[in-house]
Amino acid sequence: MDPNPTSPAGARRTILIDPVTRIEGHAKITIHLGEDGSVEGARFHVTEYRGFEKFCEGRPFTEMAAITARICGICPVSHLLASAKTGDRILAVTIPPVAEKLRRLLNLAQITQSHALSFFHLSSPDFLLGWDSDPARRNIFGLIAADPELARGGIRLRQFGQDLIERLGGRRIHAAWAVPGGVRNPLDPADRDAIRARLPEAFATTKAALARFKGLLDGPLAVEAATFGCFPSLFMGLVGADGRWEHYDGKLRLIDADGAVLAEALPQQRINEVLTEAVEPWTYLKFPYYKPLGPEDGSYRVGPLARLNVCERIGTERADAELLELRQRGGRVVTSSFHYHLARLIEILAALEAIEVLLDDPEICCRHVRAHAGVNAFEAVGVSEAPRGTLFHHYRVDANGLIEAVNLIIATGQNNRAMNRTVTQIARQHIQAGPVAASGNEAAEISEGLLNRVEAGIRCFDPCLSCSTHAAGQMPLHVQMLDAGGAVLSERWRS
Repeated sequence: MDPNPTSPAGARRTILIDPVTRIEGHAKITIHLGEDGSVEGARFHVTEYRGFEKFCEGRPFTEMAAITARICGICPVSHLLASAKTGDRILAVTIPPVAEKLRRLLNLAQITQSHALSFFHLSSPDFLLGWDSDPARRNIFGLIAADPELARGGIRLRQFGQDLIERLGGRRIHAAWAVPGGVRNPLDPADRDAIRARLPEAFATTKAALARFKGLLDGPLAVEAATFGCFPSLFMGLVGADGRWEHYDGKLRLIDADGAVLAEALPQQRINEVLTEAVEPWTYLKFPYYKPLGPEDGSYRVGPLARLNVCERIGTERADAELLELRQRGGRVVTSSFHYHLARLIEILAALEAIEVLLDDPEICCRHVRAHAGVNAFEAVGVSEAPRGTLFHHYRVDANGLIEAVNLIIATGQNNRAMNRTVTQIARQHIQAGPVAASGNEAAEISEGLLNRVEAGIRCFDPCLSCSTHAAGQMPLHVQMLDAGGAVLSERWRS
């Protein structure tokens, strides 16, 4: 995967993509070329360091849900729920049944709005406007101009999820509503009815997007489906007791690329016994892996595609029909990372169906929403499914409930090795071997479409690198080709 650091001087060239655009946070990609111009490897570098694990030390565990929700402005609900679940275990309480239903409702809203953002805002400009289209218009604003109905539907679908989050938690972003022991407030019947009234529109938008994207997969996107991160790996995610699709609780299942179950129920409270996080000097993003198999064979993918791979069925009529079609298209275990996009749309459909069921639950507006207790355990792990994949919060506290140590295993980190393999695969597909002149003239001809495809390989995973978001507009892009000594052979800017 990685270039040989001992290659002789002058034998390699490096293409630098910095920053990667239309992702949440800041990163860069380097593509390393050999003497004959062939791709030796590629690296996805995460250049940010934020330090949440360290500066949470000394804080009361009861504050952790609100604090860690600030990790991300797009997926605060994910950290909120994982932290609250960790707090439940420190209190050693069973939360009221309606509190779990409301937390589930919140997470379904989060999945809907986050997946809508990823598909419609960040990725669909590539599909619908073209890989080689003008980068100045290859964004949500260009999509609005080219296909206003689809763009409006995507914006409204995300708004639906955000509105449900706001009605539950009081605000769309960083709502400190889920707490150890349950949630702060019950659902108001008027809010329930308002959300229910918007479901038909959300279903219609999702149905149209599924039909549109599947049509593209059967035509112009067939090559991408075969070359954007298509390789065997392990997959991990939560499943229900009967193997159903799960997003909040359940057993942690690990399967291989053939569908064989390697672990039916990983020990969540001793997760450090089976998962290990490797580090590399060229990125701040860790590389978690399944310890019994080692860093390479034990690497795994998480997120919407992984959740659909590990489950037996979703359990709702329309989403199960789409899951069956996905498996007919890609096999029982779908290994192409490009199908993360299709998996997101299927999960939106599943989330809408589950929201409909929960809103019709006669207990959903019950007012008993919180259990109270003191510190009854000094170490705990909370596990939940974020839109991007399985999220772990691991806390150790003292007798007063003050945090002594924190470890957060983030979904994007768990997909890290797969992202590096994906950009390497795409680069090898589109960069043809051949001599690279010392002047760098040939390197200067690398097309915008190639660079966008390499970036799009990362966008398949919808990585979330920080709470800063660049969902609209155009970020600057600086691309350099360097020799082994670091001299610039050629460069170009995208403004």
